[in-house]
Amino acid sequence: MCIRDSAYTEKTTIVDETYAGWEPVAPAGDICPTSRTSVTWEKAWPIKPEIVLEGGNWASQGDQCDCPDDLGILTTHKNPTKRHFDIFRDTSAATAAAGNLAGRIMALNPERWPETIRAMIVHSAEWTPAMKEQFDAAPSEQQKRAVLRKYGYGVPSFERAALSSANDLTLIAEDELQPFWKEGSVIKTRHMNLHRFPWPRTELEQLDETEVELRITLSYFVEPNPGERGWLRRHRYPSHALRFKVKQALESVDVFRARINKAAAEEEAGGTPINAGKDNNWDLGRVRDVGSIHSDCWRGPAAELAKRSAVGVYPIGGWWKENPAQERYDRKTRYALIVSIRAVNGTVDIYTPVKAQIKTPVEIAT
Repeated sequence: MCIRDSAYTEKTTIVDETYAGWEPVAPAGDICPTSRTSVTWEKAWPIKPEIVLEGGNWASQGDQCDCPDDLGILTTHKNPTKRHFDIFRDTSAATAAAGNLAGRIMALNPERWPETIRAMIVHSAEWTPAMKEQFDAAPSEQQKRAVLRKYGYGVPSFERAALSSANDLTLIAEDELQPFWKEGSVIKTRHMNLHRFPWPRTELEQLDETEVELRITLSYFVEPNPGERGWLRRHRYPSHALRFKVKQALESVDVFRARINKAAAEEEAGGTPINAGKDNNWDLGRVRDVGSIHSDCWRGPAAELAKRSAVGVYPIGGWWKENPAQERYDRKTRYALIVSIRAVNGTVDIYTPVKAQIKTPVEIAT
């Protein structure tokens, strides 16, 4: 399934009298003291970890550091004839929790693609108050990227991944596109998929200035370049990359397509890509556009969301395009796209009005 997790902790209470006077190293809701991040990686490299799960905590007193059982995670012992239970912690505990979460979601959705299970996990992730506080205090794009590379998209939840309440609406699309094609001796970008949303437009317009949240997660897999030296041009690691953009409120579909084409061309040329025009309501913006899973939240008035009727999924280059001798330019790629809208105040029924419009039409543009 190719998801990288790391460890955070909510464990800060020490009751063992042996450690009287000791203090937890990490505050509640923050990263586990032994967990790794990708903060020092180049900005073109993927976001790692994508999620964080409970890994326990450590304690300190002066220059001493130790691992009280109070701050660990209870598990079964590897040798049950010796004893029934044991304590483990750190990223080993978080990895076990991630495997359990993925297994439960797959058991509930056996027909879903691996790309989709991965997307469901990331889409369900939320930052703890401690993580959100750091992100809100990060004014620059570079600082926001550092927070994202520390916590990923946050702590996932089985309940959020598996269920949708009356106040939330979640749409899942499993689709494919052909990123490139060969015309003469030139490899060109091929398809863009346009997904139209069955928003309950009348109900959203009636909500007027009520704040709503739109979250989008795009997940796909890439084929590694066997001779790769990194994620930077020219010999890029991924076979291809996908991006998503949402139609703006006052934008026609034709103008939206033109904006996507321009953004793709600029990113292909190595320039700074256009992410959302002058739309500053996204949490991450272009910070999300690395790796092979992208997730972001937009917040704004319900009446404006009613006019944001489509999301485009489009390709940018990779070695399938830049290395034509490998003859991968005519291959297709699958992707999972998850879109959810939520009334922030939690009292508005969005699901019921859209129930009859569940199927999401898709247009393919070349």
